[in-house]
Amino acid sequence: MAQKIRFTKMHGCGNDYIYINMMEQQVPNPQEAAIRWSDRHKGIGSDGLVLIGASPVPEADFSMHIYNADGSEAMMCGNASRCIGKYLYERGLTDKEEIRLLTLSGVKTLQLHVSNSIVESVTVDMGEPVFEDENLFLPNHGVDKGTFVSMGNPHYVFFTDDVDQVAEKGRALERHPVFPQRCNIEFACVAADGTIRTRVWERGSGITQACGTGACATAVAAVLTGKAGRQSQIVMDGGTLSIEWREADNHVYKTGPAEFVFDGEIEI
Repeated sequence: MAQKIRFTKMHGCGNDYIYINMMEQQVPNPQEAAIRWSDRHKGIGSDGLVLIGASPVPEADFSMHIYNADGSEAMMCGNASRCIGKYLYERGLTDKEEIRLLTLSGVKTLQLHVSNSIVESVTVDMGEPVFEDENLFLPNHGVDKGTFVSMGNPHYVFFTDDVDQVAEKGRALERHPVFPQRCNIEFACVAADGTIRTRVWERGSGITQACGTGACATAVAAVLTGKAGRQSQIVMDGGTLSIEWREADNHVYKTGPAEFVFDGEIEI
């Protein structure tokens, strides 16, 4: 009989992943599983696979490994981090409302906003943005120069009146030769009310409903280019994320919801 594994599907503003509690079970080949299970026609359907584990270091409470829909491993995912916070608290794996989560881009602090034992939203300390190579210019793609921001993973943000062109140009820009490890691509537009409409092409997954690190990168790029202040609302396809780039510590803080979709079992 084939071995089955228990999973939970969750989403943060429509950015949906399959979550596995690795403290109870194991996934022998997560890269292959991410590809097969993420298929929206033949699998569970998701933007990727997230493995929740115990932390191997005392500086963190739990760990996260995330695999994109193409099987590549991601450094960090803000939406997945929020979902992990809700999962850990509401499934009784912790009673802490502040959780330290170990990721491939370092330890991230999750502040849970709890009401009547329900995690209504989560604020993630995403750390300091990095700006190396911020003046990259990508010729021959019909777009103006963007802004490079790393939030533990690389992002290139374009401000434009046509955010929908991400569908046409995202794949080629992700794999542009100036990005040897590929790059997440955002097309953003500042609306009259000050909100920033953003669409994202995620490295390894394509167009997604939302991207937490992408929202942070967009907010930072808007400050750098003089298009917004240090607090902004990033409106993505699946919902809105609140971003603050604090002067006090130079860290970016992201607040947004996390939701359960369903639980199930699937063959390994």
